[in-house]
Amino acid sequence: MATCLMLVIAFGVRHAIVLLVIKKNAIPTNRRYKVNLFKNIANLLILVSVVAFWAAELQNLAFSIAAFMVAIVLATREFIQCFLGYMYAVSARPFRVGDWVQLNNMSGEVVELDWAKVTLLEIDEYSSDYTGRHLYIPNSQIVTKSVVNLNFLKRYALHSFMVTLEPTANPYEVLPQLIERARVYCEPFKDVAERYKSYIERQLDTEFIEIEPVVEIVTNQYAKFQISVTLFCPSELKHELQQSMTADIMQFWFAKAENQSPLLESTDSLFD
Repeated sequence: MATCLMLVIAFGVRHAIVLLVIKKNAIPTNRRYKVNLFKNIANLLILVSVVAFWAAELQNLAFSIAAFMVAIVLATREFIQCFLGYMYAVSARPFRVGDWVQLNNMSGEVVELDWAKVTLLEIDEYSSDYTGRHLYIPNSQIVTKSVVNLNFLKRYALHSFMVTLEPTANPYEVLPQLIERARVYCEPFKDVAERYKSYIERQLDTEFIEIEPVVEIVTNQYAKFQISVTLFCPSELKHELQQSMTADIMQFWFAKAENQSPLLESTDSLFD
């Protein structure tokens, strides 16, 4: 009501002054110029007066709006982070639909990506087989957690395993046979593995692994022999090849152990 009363008085005074200016200026050009100038100045003064009159209330309103906006941001923080994660995934493209990825220690194949989440078809890290479970990971973890692209392991994998044996025979006497068996198992896909290795090297712009199988002899803290085998092979065949190599190791080892004493005759035999 006070504002309305102030506006009525202000516009009334302005109208009276305009009439006075019109009466005192006979020349139309000067009259229009002075009236227009006075109206603009009067309107500006009225606006400033109203804002000054409502300054305290406008300040409280601004604080309320700011608090309301902060509350909205805090309440929707996770959704904002998910949207930012989606924008990052679309722009930077750390992975695509169909890639194998590892997010927050969870591995799977990306089957869907939307503004809120990434849907993964879970993959067992040991066997590289699908578990049948779906993982729904918020996009916020794409920004705050590390993302590992496992797409190069989708077809071929560097598979390593170890077989622990009792020290009942000289392991270096069976080592050439094991290396030969590993080469025989890898021969059917050697050419494809070489091409896939070259493709990975071009993508990574660096030297990659050797595709030749590696068989090594090591010992553990219990003085047991351990035969370490490393194969660059198709992901779907790695456990089948592991079982075949393990069977050969057992066969060669026990066949050799039957012809030797339970303890090695001399450590010098290792260097004969």
